[in-house]
Amino acid sequence: MTGEVEVAGGRRHAKSASAFRTISEVAEDLDVPSHVLRFWETKFSQIRPLKRGGGRRYYRPEDVELLRRIRQLLYRDGYTIKGVQRLLRDRGAEPSVEAEPPPAPRPAPMRAPPTPAAPRTAMPPRDLAAVADELAELKRLLMRARTRG
Repeated sequence: MTGEVEVAGGRRHAKSASAFRTISEVAEDLDVPSHVLRFWETKFSQIRPLKRGGGRRYYRPEDVELLRRIRQLLYRDGYTIKGVQRLLRDRGAEPSVEAEPPPAPRPAPMRAPPTPAAPRTAMPPRDLAAVADELAELKRLLMRARTRG
């Protein structure tokens, strides 16, 4: 796999498959925001990018592949973070891209339909008018307080 890196003049050159990648490059390659990658680092101890001065992250090719698998398991296969953590723990840091999908949810047991609720009694119109008048007065007071403050 070769990535691309932008250079002066707007031209792009292919990066070697063994090159380290910045968080921006990996985020773009995987189509996830950078903050998601940083979050995954907190959830998956197997992801260990090199950190240089100023906290810049550089991902090894094996980190990128692991991130790609995690993304696939979470987004395509429907695993939860805990499910992916369990896979990584049980199968090691190299889970199969074609990992078994999570089991299908069980259908909910059939229940008798709920009995209809007793009809609600509507508020009498004069009470509604009183509530509307009170709300209008509160609004007027708030507007006056806003203009003074």
